[in-house]
Amino acid sequence: MSRIGKKPIDIPKDVKVSPSNALVSVEGPKGRLELKIPYGFRVEIKDGKLLVGRPSDLKQDKAKHGLIRSLLNNMIIGVTQGYMKALEISGVGFKAQAQGKILSLTLSQTHPIDYKIPEGITIETPKPINVIIKGIDKRLVGEVAAQIRGYYEPEPYKGKGIKYAGEFIKRKAGKAVAGAAGGA
Repeated sequence: MSRIGKKPIDIPKDVKVSPSNALVSVEGPKGRLELKIPYGFRVEIKDGKLLVGRPSDLKQDKAKHGLIRSLLNNMIIGVTQGYMKALEISGVGFKAQAQGKILSLTLSQTHPIDYKIPEGITIETPKPINVIIKGIDKRLVGEVAAQIRGYYEPEPYKGKGIKYAGEFIKRKAGKAVAGAAGGA
């Protein structure tokens, strides 16, 4: 069996898991998430733990076995604790402002970029250079963070751009002057 797939998932007391043939629903204090289960896989509850079973020992089924278990575990963590990603903005005049369901980014373009915040995600800007993305769906939180970072990825020469909090950007030296201008 898959090492990850065979590990049981503890279900906290305040979480309700409803497995059916093709859909598993997880409901907790922060919200509700659903996951479609591929044909042949079984999800069952035994002794307060969630177990995932696979249909065969094919390589593809072994890979999906661990994936389904990890996705279910992430759902349980999401509905109890939630997920968060932090972004840092660096550069002269670069800033962010969250207003309702719109994140307004002022980067080096002539106009601000208005990013529509998806359903299930909250974005906070405690400082104009910090963006905090929160939600219960780990995949969606990571995707939103990557989309926002994609507007101006950090460049290695001056370090301007949007980066993940704690991310190290390897800096490069600029062009070196080759001595005095010789010539004509």
